Amino acid sequence: MNGAQLLVSCLEREGVEEVWGYPGGAIMPVYDALLGSGIKHYLTRHEQGAAFAAQGFARSTGRVGVCMATSGPGATNLVTGIADAHLDSIPLVAITGQVPRPLMGTDAFQEVDIFGISLPIVKHSYLVEDVDDIPAIVHEAFELAQQGRPGPVLIDFPKDVSLAKAQARPLAKSVEQSRPSTPEAVSLARARELLREAKQPIVYAGGGVPKAGAVEALRDFVHVTKIPVVHTLQGLGSIPGDHELFLGMLGMHGTKAANRAVQECDLLVAVGVRFDDRATGKLAEFAPNASVIHMDIDPAELSKLREANVALRGDIVNALGALTVPLEIDPWRNCCLEYKRDGVFNYDAPFEVIYAPKLLHDLAQAASEDTYICCDVGQHQMWVAQHYSFSHPSRHLTSGGLGTMGFGLPAAIGVQCAHPDATVINVSGDGSIMMNIQELATIRRYNLPVKVLLFDNSALGMVRQWQELFFHNRESEVDLSDNPDFRTVAEAFGIPARHVSRADETEEAIHMLCHEPGPLFIHAHIDRRANVWPLVPPNANNGQMMHEPAPAQAK
Repeated sequence: MNGAQLLVSCLEREGVEEVWGYPGGAIMPVYDALLGSGIKHYLTRHEQGAAFAAQGFARSTGRVGVCMATSGPGATNLVTGIADAHLDSIPLVAITGQVPRPLMGTDAFQEVDIFGISLPIVKHSYLVEDVDDIPAIVHEAFELAQQGRPGPVLIDFPKDVSLAKAQARPLAKSVEQSRPSTPEAVSLARARELLREAKQPIVYAGGGVPKAGAVEALRDFVHVTKIPVVHTLQGLGSIPGDHELFLGMLGMHGTKAANRAVQECDLLVAVGVRFDDRATGKLAEFAPNASVIHMDIDPAELSKLREANVALRGDIVNALGALTVPLEIDPWRNCCLEYKRDGVFNYDAPFEVIYAPKLLHDLAQAASEDTYICCDVGQHQMWVAQHYSFSHPSRHLTSGGLGTMGFGLPAAIGVQCAHPDATVINVSGDGSIMMNIQELATIRRYNLPVKVLLFDNSALGMVRQWQELFFHNRESEVDLSDNPDFRTVAEAFGIPARHVSRADETEEAIHMLCHEPGPLFIHAHIDRRANVWPLVPPNANNGQMMHEPAPAQAK
C-alpha cells in the first residue's frame, strides 16, 4: 500500500463508513484510494459544507465525523467548521492535503500552514512526516476526538507521504472508550449537604449532558429530586420540552420562568455548562443568592467564570447518581410552576400573515419525536429554541458557541446521511440560507429527503432587531429586500418548493414537511418587523428582561 491507501484502510478500521469532502491536487491520492474502499464519500459543493455535514453526522450519532479537503483554500475553507466543532465540543477528524514536504515553507502553489492555523481551534493537530506513522496518528486522532471533552482533531497529509510505500498496517479500533473518573468522595459529600440545605434549587443543564451520555442520569435526578430545570441552547431536550419541571431556556432569549427562577434560586446545580455570557447575562448579577455545584469533565471550566462552592470534576453520570436523593422543596417547586403558567406564550392571536413562533409550535405538535431540527443562526434559531419542544438533545442541532450562519443546511445533510429514514428539517433564515445554499445541489445529487423551512423577512433579522432597540433604529447593512425568488432557486436545483405567506397556508406546509417522502423547500414569508421576545439587553441581568406588550400584529 501507499500512504493514501494506508490512510483509507486506517479510517475503515476506525469504523468510518461516510466522509464528506472536496478533492484537489494535494489530496488527490487519497481520493484515488477511496475508489473501491468501503467508505462512502459525499461530495459537498464547498469545503465548509463538508465540515458542517460531518458535524451533523457527529452531533446526531455521537460518533466521530470525518471531512477532508485539499491544501491551501481547501484547508482554510474547513477552518470555520473546525472552530465551530471546537466551541461546541463536537468529535471531528479533519484531513487536509498538503504540498510535498520538500516544498513546505517555500510558498508553493496552494500552500498554507494549516497545522499552525488550526492550533487554537483543535484538541490536537498532526503533520504526517513518515508514512509508517499513519496508523498510530489516525488511531490516536480518533481517540482524542472522543475522549474527555470531545472536539476536533486535524491531520495534515503531505502529498509525497501519501504516495510513499508503507510497511505499517492499520491498528485495531479500541473496543470501548474508558469512562472518566468519578468525582472525589469528599466533594460529593459536600454537594449532598448543599442539596439538603437548599430551599430553592435549580438545575442549570447544558450541552455537556448529552456529550457525557448523561441524559438518562439527569432525567432520573430530576424525577427523584423534583428540582425545576432550565437549559442552555445546547442542552435543550435533555429534559423533554413537555416535562412539567422544565422551565425553558435561560439567558438572553430565555423564558420568563427560567430567568426569574434562576435569579431567585439559592442553589444552582450546574451540569455540563460553561456559564456562557448568552446564558448568564451580566455575570456579576447572575443567580446572585445562589451557591453553586458545578459538574464538568473539563477542569478548565470549573470556576472559570463563576466560583463553584463545590466543583465535581469527572463523570457526570456518576456525580448525578450520587446526588439523586428526594428533597423537600414543595413550596419552591410550586412557585416555579406558577412562574411557568404565567409565562406561557400566546399562539392564539388572529394573525393574517405567518407568525413564526406559532408555525414552529404547530410543527413541533405535528412532527414525530424523532424528527431532527437543524437550525441556522439568527431570529429563527431563537424562535426554535423557545417554541419547538424537543424530546432529546440529539434532535436539536445548531451552532452555539460560534454562532455560525450557514450551519444548518449542510448539517442537515450529515444527519440525513446518518439517519436515512428519519425526517430531517433545516430551519433557516434568508440571511443564513445564502451562506451555503450551494448544498442544495448535494441534496439533489444524493436524493436526500432533507426538508428546508426558510423564514424570509428580507433582512438580517437579529442584527436589525438590535439596531432597532439599541442603535436608535439606525439600520446599517441589514436590508435583504433584493433576495432572489427562493422557490425558483430551489426548483433550479431540482428541489420541489412551495411559497407560503398567509397563516391559513401553514397547516398544509407543516403536513408536507412531516410527510413528503423526498426533499422539499418551504419558503415562508414573515413580517420584517417581527422581533424575538423576551430579550435581556446588554449589560443587564437575566431578571431585567424586555418584553413585548402584546404579540405583534402584522399588517
